[in-house]
Amino acid sequence: MRRTAGFRTVVLVTTVFAVIGAGAAARATGGLPVLAGPWAPSQQGYGHMKPRTIFNGGDPTGLVKHIHWKSWGGGRATGTGTGFWVGPKQFVAQGHFEKGATIVLFQLGRCHGQSAYNAIEWYFSHHGQKFSRGDYINACTGKYYTNGHPDL
Repeated sequence: MRRTAGFRTVVLVTTVFAVIGAGAAARATGGLPVLAGPWAPSQQGYGHMKPRTIFNGGDPTGLVKHIHWKSWGGGRATGTGTGFWVGPKQFVAQGHFEKGATIVLFQLGRCHGQSAYNAIEWYFSHHGQKFSRGDYINACTGKYYTNGHPDL
């Protein structure tokens, strides 16, 4: 009888700590946003917080890997990683992976009921590219935008 009572105490204490620990973990994230999505099968990183890999699920131009986030949780999240570079007048088959892709998540809002960054863009500044709020993918729907207008 004594052994059973001790066992119940351990289970109760463990359960209480598990519940308290889960609540603390939820508070530790502070309700931070995720990258919106996914919107299609075979995607990676979408619907997650601080993903190390983001993949649109198509050709390699939609892949950034080994991402190191410099910021997360504010109006804009920024990081750097390795992306697939295709130069001007090149075919995708002529491209290659390069370090130094800058990734920017913005348009903080909601997607699938969660706080999320709804816009995503990446670029290579060492190739003369720069951030443009008008050129992005809506990470919740998958729609592409150029100069702030949806591509047709």
